[in-house]
Amino acid sequence: MPDRSRKRRFDRGADARNRLPQDRSVPEFLVWVAFVTAVLAMQTIPGPDMMLVIARGVGQGRRIALACVLGFAGAGIVQIPALAFGLAGVLQASPFAYEALRWLGAIYLVYVGIACLLSSSRRGHEQSRVPGTAFEAFRQGFWNNLLNPKVLVFMLALLPQFVDPGRGSVALQFVVLGMTMKCCGFAVNATVAVLCGWAGERLSENPAFVKWQQRLVGTVLVGLGLRLAFETESQRAG
Repeated sequence: MPDRSRKRRFDRGADARNRLPQDRSVPEFLVWVAFVTAVLAMQTIPGPDMMLVIARGVGQGRRIALACVLGFAGAGIVQIPALAFGLAGVLQASPFAYEALRWLGAIYLVYVGIACLLSSSRRGHEQSRVPGTAFEAFRQGFWNNLLNPKVLVFMLALLPQFVDPGRGSVALQFVVLGMTMKCCGFAVNATVAVLCGWAGERLSENPAFVKWQQRLVGTVLVGLGLRLAFETESQRAG
């Protein structure tokens, strides 16, 4: 009798476990691990964000570079809901919206780059070294990432491959994967910021290098802006 009652309790427990909702509205763990691996592999390839971080780190130190990286992550506050609610699909389907955002981003980068170059023409160690506040670097990183339509389009192309509608809310899965992607990007770019910032701080002890720090940042920003502006044309020419 005790064995039978124990078996009945075990069977009831198994039935209860089987009745538990399998839909957790989040990606499976192995799928999530595969997603993280793919994102980290792609994040380590130098792109516009990483180039900006390198320029900020070498030209202006770790604190400013890390603030810029935080700006990249902060852009996710807008990008992730846009993905979750389908707004990114509108951007991908509308050539006008894509081009408008692309040109806004290009104009912003060129404008900030020219401002850095003009600032570098001033004499004096302090004027050539001071890059502005950390908030200004954060704001620049935020707008640089947000106004680059390729970021949203890339997320829209990658994330659906790891979303399973059978697990429930697709929007929630987009949010989880989008936040994971931003965290991976932050980890990679923060590492670059610390290393390049350390190098920049060592180089800043050389007076001959100081006057070129702001010029380096300005040149990279203008270059990124022009690359973003004429990317479509160059691809068509190729």
